[in-house]
Amino acid sequence: MNASMEKIENNVVKLEITVEAKKFNEAMKKSYSKNVKRFNVPGFRKGKAPMGIIKQYYGEGVLYEDAINFCCDSTYPEALKEHNIQPVDYPEIDVIEIGEGKDFKYSAKVTVMPEVELGEYKGLEVKKNTYEVKDEEIENQLKSMQERNARIEAKDEDGTIEKGNIAVIDFKGFVDGEAFEGGEGNDYPLEIGSGTFIDNFEDQLIGLKKGEDKEVSVKFPEEYGKEELNGKQAIFKVYIKEIKVKELPAIDDEFAKEISEFDTIEEVKADLKKKTEEQNELKAKKEFEEAVVDSACENAKVDIPEIMVTKETNNMLKDLEMRLKYQGLDLQTYYQYTNSSEEKVRDYMKDTALKRVKTELVLAKIAKAEKIEATEEELMDKAKEMAKQYGDKDVEKTAELLMNSQKSYLELDVVNEKVIKLLVDNCKEIA
Repeated sequence: MNASMEKIENNVVKLEITVEAKKFNEAMKKSYSKNVKRFNVPGFRKGKAPMGIIKQYYGEGVLYEDAINFCCDSTYPEALKEHNIQPVDYPEIDVIEIGEGKDFKYSAKVTVMPEVELGEYKGLEVKKNTYEVKDEEIENQLKSMQERNARIEAKDEDGTIEKGNIAVIDFKGFVDGEAFEGGEGNDYPLEIGSGTFIDNFEDQLIGLKKGEDKEVSVKFPEEYGKEELNGKQAIFKVYIKEIKVKELPAIDDEFAKEISEFDTIEEVKADLKKKTEEQNELKAKKEFEEAVVDSACENAKVDIPEIMVTKETNNMLKDLEMRLKYQGLDLQTYYQYTNSSEEKVRDYMKDTALKRVKTELVLAKIAKAEKIEATEEELMDKAKEMAKQYGDKDVEKTAELLMNSQKSYLELDVVNEKVIKLLVDNCKEIA
């Protein structure tokens, strides 16, 4: 095999590869062996006609397609390795010369990994955010705990619906006199004032008693997400089946003993404050790391091929699809509820995909410049860390499986973490 390379445009190269006639003839024999059973030649049982007879009867070109594939599969990777090319897409193959007894020549046009020109990445000056824990934040957390521990009881028979009550209702919605899909519910517990239902639906139930009916008039938002309901006026026929009240426990020392291992509410507050401070510190650390990486990326120059952005967008769309699947939804339902489409979602994701691709390229270039690599011990530690996150009981066994099946991903994680640490260690925090 002989291969020459020509750079024809930015991030695109063209390889011209020559395969010796002997090797092409071998590929033709493989093509014959693969396809012989599908040829019918008079005078021969199906699948028994010699190669020469098949070429005479059908023409030599009948075996070319698979012979070309066999040749390309064996020589294209060799050519990439010879010229140290990292492709980011499938090649565009064109046949230059082909024929019996001749060398087989073809070209492969392919988009390659772009060159990264690093800018300043050490000695960066980046602001680190700080977060103060306010008393109001702790009080809000206590109120949430209070809500979660509330007792729900039926209201007196003569009681009326008030804000904060839970009205158990049956309802059916109509637009232009016709019931619409998804507009009906039975035994629905609606907290009045929660803003769960559209417009002023909940306010119109205030003052009603158990067993009463009411027609509630509301208007759907212009961007509700369902074309047939956007901006439409609707009537809901509502029946009050029951009224319930929340009894909130007092936020005192007794409450502290019920919900925690502490004896006093002041101890609970102190613990909440400590945990919130720890969360804030982790948040600030993560944001600082991201800001340092962003700064290094901004200083770098790289012309990113569109195919790399498209592939990353595809990955993001697959991730979205998986998350929706866990919630019992699919992409089409998501598009319907968000009044969107695949085209709109892809367009929305494009900037993030571009940033992700550039970040990966820049981090990889810095790793190469700084000779940063992952040791086997570091890879195993990362595998064990992931196994623990999965909740697997046999961490050692799962880690070994990850080392065998996901080693390249483990290596990427470890190297990127080491690069980010280098950037942060060599960065100056500014107020």
